[in-house]
This record gives sequence, structure tokens and C-alpha cells, in this order.
Amino acid sequence: MLEAPFPPLDPNGNTEGRGPRLSEIPMRIVIPNLITVLAICAGLSGIRLAIEHRFEQAVAMVLLAAFLDGIDGRIARLLKGSSKFGAQMDSLADIVNFGVAPALVLYLFMLDQAGSFGWIAALIYTIACCLRLARFNVMLEDPNQPAWQGNYFVGVPAPAGAMLVLLPVYAGFLGVIPSKALAYGTAGFTIVIAFLLVSRLPVYNGKTAGSFIRRDFVVPLILGVVIYAGFLMSFTWQTLTLTALGYLLFLPFSAMAWKRRFAAEEQKSSETQA
Repeated sequence: MLEAPFPPLDPNGNTEGRGPRLSEIPMRIVIPNLITVLAICAGLSGIRLAIEHRFEQAVAMVLLAAFLDGIDGRIARLLKGSSKFGAQMDSLADIVNFGVAPALVLYLFMLDQAGSFGWIAALIYTIACCLRLARFNVMLEDPNQPAWQGNYFVGVPAPAGAMLVLLPVYAGFLGVIPSKALAYGTAGFTIVIAFLLVSRLPVYNGKTAGSFIRRDFVVPLILGVVIYAGFLMSFTWQTLTLTALGYLLFLPFSAMAWKRRFAAEEQKSSETQA
């Protein structure tokens, strides 16, 4: 029988085998889960808006879901409110927000013109996203993984995959007219992104950047964020298009950095054993 996320109260006071009784749940545990629920609402609202052919708002909802997904875990760690229930809920939210929602938005915007081939591409992307998230959860439990490899994702992460797969939609907002030929090309592009999700491609995740930065980097970093945010608000689709293309160009360099680090670690290990 499945256990509830929090043990129920027994009116007779019997707590044997149940762990501690919780009559009140701390808000520090509830708040991250509320953010995850809001992310799910954003992803599902994106699907509804796409059905109503309000595609710009639909993409905005998917991007909002990605933003909320990016902060819920950090807020949980900041508040010391992480829980197994929250982790499982976050994974299910990722399937909706970065698998189902982008695939349906892209299908309704363009892939439907490719008929069954377009639908198959959307299915492949969604299933690839599910497989990628399942593999990520399993790898978190691997005690034998070297610490330095934690600085890399295995395959493109699901939020980045959602941003990439919507690239044809950004192009459509910039004036590219959807056509049947373009729809078939988009279907092929969608399948490529799906394979990037489930690939073994090492993708740098930035964890080695640490929690502190050099004092002389603070002002340039703040200015860079402000400039990017300004372009994102003023030239939204142009900025997202360049961001997606830049991310694709970044992937080969990430793989080369991983290979250099792997070779260095192997050499260090052989010297230690010698």
C-alpha cells in the first residue's frame, strides 16, 4: 500500500511503525511544493492557450514554467524544506512542463501540417523527455559517480530541451511563415532535440562556478544580467532565438571540456596507483 507523504494522525495515539506524528506541516516544506504546483499550472495553461491559437502567450507560459522549475529546488534548499515528496512532484511537473507542453505547442503551431509524421515527432520528443528525467533521477542515487562528473549533465537537460524545441516557434513569431515543407523540417529538428535529451553528451551545468565570485566580476555580472533582461523584454523572440542557437553552439565545447577533464582524471588516477 502506498504511504501518504506525511503520516496521518491516529485517534487512538498509536504511532507504531508510522514514524513521528505531524499535526502541522512547516511552511518551509509547503512553499516549494506550491511553486511546483504553479509551474504545472503554467505548463497546462500553455497547452490551453496553444489550443486557442494564442501561441505567444502559450510560449510565455512554458517559459514561466521553466523559471518556476528553476527556483523551486533552490528555494527548498534555502529554506531547508527539501523532501522526497517534493522531489517526486518536481519530476512529474517536469514531464508536463518540458515534455508534454512544448510538444503540443509546437504541434499545434506547425507540426500538424506534417500530418502523422509531425505527430510522431512530437511523441518521440515527449517520450525522450520522460526517459531523460527517469535517467537523471536514477543517476542521482549512484554512489560511485566521481564528484567532478556532477558538474555535467548527461544529455541536454529537460528545460533546455524545451527551449530548443520551440526554436521554430520563435522563428514563426519573427515572420517565418509556416509551410508544409517547413513542418517536415521542424519534425526532423524535433527528433534531433529528442536524441540530444537521451544522448550521453556531457553538458556543463555550471556547478563549478561555486557560490562566490571574485569582487571585480560582480559589477560586470550584474550589468550583463540587466542587459540580457532588457533585450529579453524588448526583443523577446530575437533574444530567445539567439539564446537557443548559442546553446546549440555551446554543446560541442562542453563535450570537449569533459573529455579534457576525463583524460586529466585518468592520468591522475594512473599516477596515484603507480
